[in-house]
Amino acid sequence: MIMLEMPWPPRELSPNARVHWAVRSRKAKAYRAACYLVTRAECLTVGEGALSMSLVFVPPTRRGRDDDNLIASFKAGRDGIAQALGIDDSRIRLEKPQISDQTTPGGRVFVTLREVPA
Repeated sequence: MIMLEMPWPPRELSPNARVHWAVRSRKAKAYRAACYLVTRAECLTVGEGALSMSLVFVPPTRRGRDDDNLIASFKAGRDGIAQALGIDDSRIRLEKPQISDQTTPGGRVFVTLREVPA
């Protein structure tokens, strides 16, 4: 089991954000790199099978959030994690995400990866 603490995705990555594609692209690239670096710092390796990914979103404020928008906002982070592990992100099976009732300054995303038995 692998547990990681990722930064909160930038608001520009939300599907509801009305931003220019170039701005979204820069933010996605930066967020992917940040998640890549967090994962690489852990010096992790995984097996050949599928991985189950669970996400716990701890938002920066109490404003209501939609779980499907949070998943979409985290796409670049998922790609960064997969890149750091040296796997194709199609091997990752996403579980239903949880949105915490607690808040934390800046927000956080807690990621748990487990190998799926064959």
